[in-house]
Order: sequence, then C-alpha cells, then structure tokens
Amino acid sequence: MSDRPPVLLKKAEELDADDRLGALRDRFVLDDVVYLDGNSLGALPAHVPGRVADVVGRQWGELRIRSWEESGWWTAPERIGDRIAPLVGAGPGRIVVGDSTSVNVFKAVVGAVRLAEADGRDGGNRGNGPGRDEILVDASTFPTDGYIAGSAARMTGCTVRPVAPGDVPAALGPRTAAVLLNHVDYRTGRLHDLAGLTAAVHAAGAYVVWDLCHSAGALPVGLDAHGVDLAVGCTYKFLNGGPGSPAYLYVRSGLQDRFDSPLPGWNSHAEPFGMRAEFEAAPGALRGRVGTPDILSMLALDAALDVWDDEAVTIEAVRAKSLALTDFFLECVTAYVPGGRVESLTPAAHAERGSQVALRCPDAGGVMRRLVERGVVGDFRRPDVLRFGFTPLYTGFADAERAARVLGEVLGEALGETLG
Repeated sequence: MSDRPPVLLKKAEELDADDRLGALRDRFVLDDVVYLDGNSLGALPAHVPGRVADVVGRQWGELRIRSWEESGWWTAPERIGDRIAPLVGAGPGRIVVGDSTSVNVFKAVVGAVRLAEADGRDGGNRGNGPGRDEILVDASTFPTDGYIAGSAARMTGCTVRPVAPGDVPAALGPRTAAVLLNHVDYRTGRLHDLAGLTAAVHAAGAYVVWDLCHSAGALPVGLDAHGVDLAVGCTYKFLNGGPGSPAYLYVRSGLQDRFDSPLPGWNSHAEPFGMRAEFEAAPGALRGRVGTPDILSMLALDAALDVWDDEAVTIEAVRAKSLALTDFFLECVTAYVPGGRVESLTPAAHAERGSQVALRCPDAGGVMRRLVERGVVGDFRRPDVLRFGFTPLYTGFADAERAARVLGEVLGEALGETLG
C-alpha cells in the first residue's frame, strides 16, 4: 500500500486535467472542504444570491404585484418544469414545479389509484378489471414515501404491500392499482431498472410512480421513452436549488386529461381568477398545481438551473463523470483503507449504480464526525452506513482521492487504538 498513494495522486491530477466539466467548479461557492453531501443538499451556485437579490429588491420591492405578470411569476411552475424536463427525459408541458416531494408523492399515488379505478369503471385503455385495491411500495423506500402511500391507501380503500424492487414483477397481480418505486436507493446508491419495472407494471395493467430524488441531475432517466406514468422529485440535491426548494410532478402526456389530483386548488383551476365554486381542472400538467407558488425559492431554483444551459453540460456527460468518480473513489478506498474495515453496499456494476457510494462501517456515526472535522463532508445513515454523494458539476477526482485517503487515516487510527 505504501507505493500506491503517489500513483493515485498522479492519477487524480490526470483525470482532473482531462475533465471537460471541471471548469464548472468555479460556478459554485466552495471552499477547502471536500463536499460529498450534494445528494442531501447541493452546493450554492455562485450567481444565485445576485439573482435572488433582484427578485427581492426589484421584482418584489419595486414592481410588487405587477411581477406576477411582468416578471413571469405566474407561469414559473410550468416554465421551470420545462427546464427540468430534458434532465429527466421529458418533453415540454409534462412537469410542473411546486410543493414538496411529499405532497407530490401524495398527488401522484392517489392520482394513480384513481386512474386504475377509472379503468375498472369504463374499460380505460389498459383493460383493468374491478377490484384493484392494492398499492405496492418499494420496501427500502425513504420513510416519507411509505408514510404517504399508507395515507393514500387509507383514503382510497387500498392496502399497502412493501416489496423489494427486484421482486415487483412477481408481486404484481390483478389487484395491483399502483406501484411506488425509488429510482435510486437513498441508503445504498443502488440504481433500479426503471425501464424494465415500468414495463412489468404496465403489463399487469397498473400504474407506476417513480421517485427521482436521487437520480435527477445525476443520470439519464428517460421518463417519456419508457412510458412512465407519474414521477416526482426534489430539486435541492443534484439540481442545487437550495434548502427546501420546490419539488416537481411529472404526468405522462397521454394521462394528463385523466389525471385527477387529490389536491385541487385555485392554481390548478382552468380559470383561476374566475373564482367559481365548481372545480374544473386546468389542461395538461397544470392540474398538478395547488396553491400560490413559493416564488422566492422557485426563482432561486430557476437561477440554479442556469448551469445546465451550457452546451457541454449534458446529462450524459454528467453520468459519465459520475461513474468515473465513483469508480476512482472505490479504487482509492481499496488502496487506503485497512482491509476489512469497510464494505461497499453500492453495486460495482455501472447499470446498477447511482451517483453515491455507501460504505458499511462499524461506528459509522463516529467515523463521519471525525471525517467532517478533517474537512471531508459526507453523511451517516443508521445504523452503520457512511454515504458519499458525488455531484459531477463541482466534484473533482482530487476530492475523491482526498476523501478516501482521510477515511483511511481515520480508520487506521481507530484500528491502532483498538489494537493498542
């Protein structure tokens, strides 16, 4: 192991020199810390504070109510949705931005069940029969998705059945109304087969909802190409929209006129300012809106998305760098970390890997605290997972090398203390 560190340092320098996305790092507010927690909160794009200052000082401070029209506030949810759309493989008019991920999961799951119910009533376009009263939920899902699915089930008269994503095809049946899945497992970084699982759900006559929180902005998704019905995602991770930035809802174009949101609001009305007592859903994805948009957070997100306007910044280029970064990090971990001290939970196969590396490690909480003290920021997931997220827009190969080297030092010291 003694002769490997110089080799890895040199390799990191060469990889950074060849990185065509490397110049993007200067567009973010960063310091000497190795920041590998962008899968929880993305770094601040350097131009966002100035844009937000304009929104507050001029658009709100001077134009005031006029900004709903003159500054484009009213159309921001669908306009920004159209900016996110290419990053997840969606066409215009399919995504609306607003509310939290949890709220959008609720809209999507209830909407999917209602689509299945409507198929049972009138034949629909999939031949669903009556009695579809079951929602399958990713057994390893982020807890909120499970909570929301449970509430949606109680409201719609369904039951919830947790199923591992790989077991979904076998679990599908004539009672399945909707399936809620995560594209990337938030703990392990495992990338699930969106295309194959979507096809299996459709073959069973059910509807699928995908949670894209840990994939959007890090890897290609292909919502339109794979016929995904509904999808949701947050914008504060790989899209760098800022803490609490609004989430988004995708509704496949062929379902939009049938999508029945459980949260109809005046913003989703076909005539919002008509103030009519009867609700008439707006056309297209607009029916996914609810109330008044959170303009300050939404326009900060709008500014953050500017980095994707660069022709070099394609989702394919980002994915290629993500895989190279995580490959190199795992190589460095093997070289620097004492044998047997960590176990990678993240699949080695590229087709099964998101943009993070999860390492099982005894005393993971204490280890992460020591890493943060030494300038390497990842996060800890109970009971024993060290999680390192790689955001290709601003993470470099030198960052990966340093993080693995410091991890090796911390675990080596801990091993010495144990042996001593």
